[in-house]
Amino acid sequence: MAAVAVLNEKRVFGRGFVQIVVWALSEPIPPSEHRFKYRMVYVVDGARIVGYDNERGKGDHRHLGKRELAYAFRDVATLVDDFWADVKEAAR
Repeated sequence: MAAVAVLNEKRVFGRGFVQIVVWALSEPIPPSEHRFKYRMVYVVDGARIVGYDNERGKGDHRHLGKRELAYAFRDVATLVDDFWADVKEAAR
């Protein structure tokens, strides 16, 4: 499966750092129906505070603290906006 990097960013934010990685794929990773693979994380003191990803067999989901919730993927721009909204909320 060919993958092309769409976003690859790591930066300091708040008391930790944010990393955003998105690839465009030639075909979806089941059960996701879109052709993107992504992982986004906000880490403080070595602990994941917010995370978004889609893994084979699990699909699109997000981590808010210790909770894991389904995520309804629309497009990459909305994905990034939703992630940043959760990160900013968590950093308060």
